[in-house]
Amino acid sequence: MERVFYIVCAFLFLDTNANWVAKYGPFRTLLYSDWITCDHSKDLNLNVSATEVFFYDFQNDYNYSYTIDSAAEAIRNAYNLDVTRRLILFVPGYKSHIARNAPEIIRMAFKNVPNIYLMILDHSIYTSAQGGRVKSYERSVNYTYDLGKAVGQLLTKFRLIGFESKNIHCIGHSLGGQILGYAGSMYYNMTSEKVWRVTGIDPAGPCFSNSLIEDQIRSGIAEYVEVYHCNAGGLGTTSVLADADFFLNDGKIQPLCDANFFNSFGDSEARCSHKSCVKYWAETVSNPGWYLAWKCDSYKEFTKGKCAANEVTIAGYSNPGNATGVFYASTATYGVL
Repeated sequence: MERVFYIVCAFLFLDTNANWVAKYGPFRTLLYSDWITCDHSKDLNLNVSATEVFFYDFQNDYNYSYTIDSAAEAIRNAYNLDVTRRLILFVPGYKSHIARNAPEIIRMAFKNVPNIYLMILDHSIYTSAQGGRVKSYERSVNYTYDLGKAVGQLLTKFRLIGFESKNIHCIGHSLGGQILGYAGSMYYNMTSEKVWRVTGIDPAGPCFSNSLIEDQIRSGIAEYVEVYHCNAGGLGTTSVLADADFFLNDGKIQPLCDANFFNSFGDSEARCSHKSCVKYWAETVSNPGWYLAWKCDSYKEFTKGKCAANEVTIAGYSNPGNATGVFYASTATYGVL
């Protein structure tokens, strides 16, 4: 018991405001403390060649997996590609791999969507939790630039095969959203074109919210960049840098993710809200128009109806891509939690 007491005190000491610990949990406090080293160096030249690319053609019930360096050429040689289809790439976050919930949610969301190919990245060999929470997250952050560069090179190869930039849509959750910031820049540097759209689903906050703009997902890395916030200030970023930033509910804690619903210590509230973002966004693939979003200055004004006369757009997969600014949407109307 004495040892536990000192550990708890150490966590509390990391932040001058003890309420932060009470609200966000010790893991998140640790990730925002001086105890973690956030290295965004672009000179590490880390080898990410073991990253796997899973390729799905649901219409013809075909799927393949290859390592990232050989994926484009191997898929072209193994399969008669239709380059007029939309190419959708999903990059999951820290600690994720192909068998985890987020990739499965995205697979199921696009399973019945016609005229698309879906690719899901598995970078878990570099971004797993091995080595302890702090060290494993530090290592994962170190890898984001080289993973982003490799993704940009992968997309460039598909462009050379014949897929047009206007048909490429990249979606990233958490750390995957930040990886796409680098990927979009690399693709532009190699092709002088921008991919059609980059969607960030609660992009990672720790090590990124306060980093340089060029180390984050941001406007300009694609023809249109949209970010969906569900756990801003926790596991998700607080940065508002996209063409359109959507705050779902309050953008911080999602319905039924309040800590009072959990009987465990730590960051369950954060994980729940962070993961909910993938579910919310994926629901809109088969339910276009579910979430209407209003341009607004704050969630408080939004809930009071003060933004009802403001610009409105569709949040999610069917977002038309012509709205810019900060928008708020409620998921309660449709009961999706």
